[in-house]
Amino acid sequence: MKFLSDIRLLLIAIWLGAALFFIAVAQSAFAVLPQRELAGLVVNRTLAVLNFAGLGIFVLALLMSFVRGSAINRYVLWAERILLLIAGVACAVGQFVFGFWIALKRAEIGRPIDELAVDDPLRIQFNMLHEYSVWTLMVAMAAALLAYFVIANRVGRTKKISPADPYNFEKEFKI
Repeated sequence: MKFLSDIRLLLIAIWLGAALFFIAVAQSAFAVLPQRELAGLVVNRTLAVLNFAGLGIFVLALLMSFVRGSAINRYVLWAERILLLIAGVACAVGQFVFGFWIALKRAEIGRPIDELAVDDPLRIQFNMLHEYSVWTLMVAMAAALLAYFVIANRVGRTKKISPADPYNFEKEFKI
């Protein structure tokens, strides 16, 4: 089903573009906004949108992978499904686990994080959770990128060109 593969490629590409744009927004927010706490709120809200969108996109792409043609290598198909599952789970863990823990830690701190000393245990825990959240997003992006290339490679291999096709230039360029 080339059409469904193209739709999955489009959805994954849109999410990857949004994830890359999110990185730029996060850096810009901390550079432009007058208080780091405000920048953190903007980044937190934008990351929630990215994680929920990723969760929906990867679940939809995973479900669409079960509608397939007969000429598909099942090992490649299962590799694609596993990568989509990893990306979706990473989005869910980033939002529902690390996002929740970071929100609890912010509530426990009760004031801007920059007011805490660098060696304060609460700030160390917050920084650790933030680092885990960043790594989780990177895992989702890497799995999505790999899934994109697996799907794109498979779509390119299953394309059959008719020998009578006037735009088939393969035989002219073979050495």
